Amino acid sequence: MTNSIEKAYQAAQDVYAQYGIDPAAALEQLEKIAISIHCWQGDDVGGFETPDSELAGGGIQVTGNYPGKATSHQQLRTDLEKAASLIPGHHRLNLHAIYGEFQGKKIDRDQIEPAHYQGWIDWAKAQNFKLDFNATCFSHPKADDGLTLSSPNAAIRDFWIEHVSRARKIAAEMGKQLYSPAVHNLWIPDGTKDVPVDRMGLRQFLKQSLDTIYQTRHDKGHMKDAVESKLFGIGSESFVVGSHEFYMGYALKNDLMVCLDTGHFHPTELVADKLSSTLLFCDEVLLHVSRPVRWDSDHVVIMSDEIKILAEEIIRSNRLDNIHIGLDFFDASINRIGAWVVGTQAMLKCLLLAFLQPYKQLLEAERNNDGFTRLALQEQGRTLPFGSVWDYYCHKNNIPTGPELITEIKNYESQVLSKR
Repeated sequence: MTNSIEKAYQAAQDVYAQYGIDPAAALEQLEKIAISIHCWQGDDVGGFETPDSELAGGGIQVTGNYPGKATSHQQLRTDLEKAASLIPGHHRLNLHAIYGEFQGKKIDRDQIEPAHYQGWIDWAKAQNFKLDFNATCFSHPKADDGLTLSSPNAAIRDFWIEHVSRARKIAAEMGKQLYSPAVHNLWIPDGTKDVPVDRMGLRQFLKQSLDTIYQTRHDKGHMKDAVESKLFGIGSESFVVGSHEFYMGYALKNDLMVCLDTGHFHPTELVADKLSSTLLFCDEVLLHVSRPVRWDSDHVVIMSDEIKILAEEIIRSNRLDNIHIGLDFFDASINRIGAWVVGTQAMLKCLLLAFLQPYKQLLEAERNNDGFTRLALQEQGRTLPFGSVWDYYCHKNNIPTGPELITEIKNYESQVLSKR
């Protein structure tokens, strides 16, 4: 098998050389990219606030109940370690606030402290992970009416302001200890099922809450802030307070990152098309990559056309250091470790495919108004031996490919997951 992978890679190098492409250089570039892998795929966005924590409300829904779900910090970490062992490269872990270690105590979200996440920081150090972090403004009694930071109730707003402020402090501590700035992303479910009368009033409340939260600035060497919009959700079909326009304006005015989630726009909108425009005005951008099938359904990422185009725009922007790539999907109907591996590998494959395009020739043809050559090169690029380069990358990183990868995940299921 080793021989055949190496021979196929050598043959691929010869083919790519005809287009002036060096696969070895492409792999060097890919190796530098760290994907922020989301913890919530492992337990269906339940968290560990209480022994029976589960997802509730907030416009988020998980379908399926595949056996083997992680029900403790140790199980979730073990599953993450297994997934990481099957993904080439060095990546990050994105945590939600509901995954703190509370030792069986009832710690409400306006009382969380860095100490509740020290176990994750220590684990990340041992596993060569860096961490990102999110406040959790859903699955809580004070979010049941669909409004948090935009609530007309000042006490509700104050509760969530305190929670987000503490989450940002925790993110900064993570970045400080791990010597890599943690991205703190803020998404809230706020919206209404039917058409509201006072859109302006709700958005004013949200702006006031955000102004209070972000008046405290943290060292950007420790933590970076992002804000995430959404088009609609379950229970917020008619109006979402934190729209794209709202957060774009707020981020630009307050030096924050915009988070572009591939499932948070109209089905015909391409996040890829938004990236270049956003980067002209924002120094950095956060991406949340999922696969929306009908709405923000967060299916496992695959090598779809949308993600391929997004990867092309990421690479062509020449702003890799300014683009943070995170994943945001959860599927409880299939093996959860397999979902992590397939989804993360798919994102990496799309990036590698973008690195392996004859970009110089494509750009030259475009600038010469040679539409035929540009089209022909794009079509020929679809059948170049990309798979041989990917298999070699995995082989170089001691990652199984093909049927061996499936067998490895199935074995883990029979030896570990099935015994839970």
